[in-house]
Amino acid sequence: MNIPVLTCLMALPLAGAALLVFLPKERKEVLYGTALAVTLLVLVLAVWMFIRFDGSTAAPQFVERAAWLGGGIQYHLGVDGISLVLILLTAFLVPLALLSSWNAIRAKLKEYLFFLLLLEAGVIGVFAALNLFLFYVFWEAMLIPMVFLIGVWGGPRRVYAATKFVLVTMSGSLLMLAAILVLGHLSGQAGSPTTYDIFELYRLAIPAGTQTWLFLAFALAFAIKVPIVPLHTWLPDAHVEAPTAGSVLLAAVLLKMGAYGFLRLAIPLFPDAAARFLPALAGLAIAGILYGGFMALVQKDIKSLVAYSSVSHMGLIMLALFSLNIESVQGAVFQMLNHGLSTGLLFLLVGILYERAHTRAIADFGGVARVMPVFAGFFLIASLSSLGLPGLNGFVGEFLCFYGIFGANPIWAVLAVPTVILAAAYLLGLVRRVMHGPVANDLVRNLKDISAREIVVVVPIVVMIVWMGLFPRTFLAKTEASVAGYIQLLKGHDRVFVRQPAPARPAGPGQARERSL
Repeated sequence: MNIPVLTCLMALPLAGAALLVFLPKERKEVLYGTALAVTLLVLVLAVWMFIRFDGSTAAPQFVERAAWLGGGIQYHLGVDGISLVLILLTAFLVPLALLSSWNAIRAKLKEYLFFLLLLEAGVIGVFAALNLFLFYVFWEAMLIPMVFLIGVWGGPRRVYAATKFVLVTMSGSLLMLAAILVLGHLSGQAGSPTTYDIFELYRLAIPAGTQTWLFLAFALAFAIKVPIVPLHTWLPDAHVEAPTAGSVLLAAVLLKMGAYGFLRLAIPLFPDAAARFLPALAGLAIAGILYGGFMALVQKDIKSLVAYSSVSHMGLIMLALFSLNIESVQGAVFQMLNHGLSTGLLFLLVGILYERAHTRAIADFGGVARVMPVFAGFFLIASLSSLGLPGLNGFVGEFLCFYGIFGANPIWAVLAVPTVILAAAYLLGLVRRVMHGPVANDLVRNLKDISAREIVVVVPIVVMIVWMGLFPRTFLAKTEASVAGYIQLLKGHDRVFVRQPAPARPAGPGQARERSL
């Protein structure tokens, strides 16, 4: 019997959210127990899918297809290696983010858990959709619960942050919807039935001028979500004002949706336009690396520092994606997982510290390691993971990214190197100022170390950080065929920047390597 596993992955959180509606709002344990049980079931299914996934093929697996609205709009789901690991990341982090809210959420708990489950269903839908219209539905659907999470349970400026988040992201999404409708119209003009099937649209011949406008519409939506500088301004506000679980999922999962959109849609659907704009986008990615790193250096709020570090790290991921070779794309996908774990853990730990001290100002701390040694140990591991210490997950991802970027363009690689140097400066500087030195004040002196429940939340992430550093093939083996198929698809178009081997001809003055377009 074939299990519709992807439908189950989305239906379980939706069913859990519906069940919460009928539970008494004053029964905190029952509400948490129900939501946690649902998210753990989702995790079990995601792990089962990961184990059963055949990593030797690039073809979509666990495919489900059913008629829906007609006119090419179908309920069509499936995963390749890339979407598989992103779904696993989502399923892994949601129950941990949920548990982290135990003491932080004191009002409207039922509604909070309701929106958290809706968010999980929407994000999994984005990564599983193989029909472009269905992709857009999930893309918009996940926006609503995140807006409520920020706007209702966020910090003092939560309404401003939520409004800015929804206005900026929806402005890009609406343009993408218009482009999707144009794509469907173009697919029906060739005498064949209209289709929104993503893999069928890869084969659609689109005039160069039309490609340019459609690519820009898709790219704007995804660049906002990543976010690429200068479209990043919503991110620090959303991160700082969101509750801990919101910050974790925003950094760990939602930012990856923008990178996934470039990889799955914007570049392969419009290869000619992508070839023209990728150098400019690579320049913006490098600008993001430098801007995010330098901004992180001067932040006075711990959460704001971690938020700007995401801008820098996502810049490296995007530069690797735009380098378009197997090593760089493998590195980008692996680094997406790394960033999800490392930054997710940092936000969790910042949330734990804030619950005790009710401040995130770096100047208010000092000597925390003397009173919270276990907490300080976890914080150091998260920081070392984020800056790419060998033996931890970040090192493998950064190495693959830089190896691939250097193969595509050595100048890009040189310009991207500061991401490592800056990360070491602002993260180790943060550890020194907050964790070490004499105990700063009575506030720090009275802090209690991390609790058993909080250890249960952070230890699984630490285990994955070490596991991915020592055994990266666990995940790379699942993604390499899909990444190779993706690069082959672009080469097949013969129109996208993919560095080719140097031609075998006698060397002469002014000889330059050619880059195929």
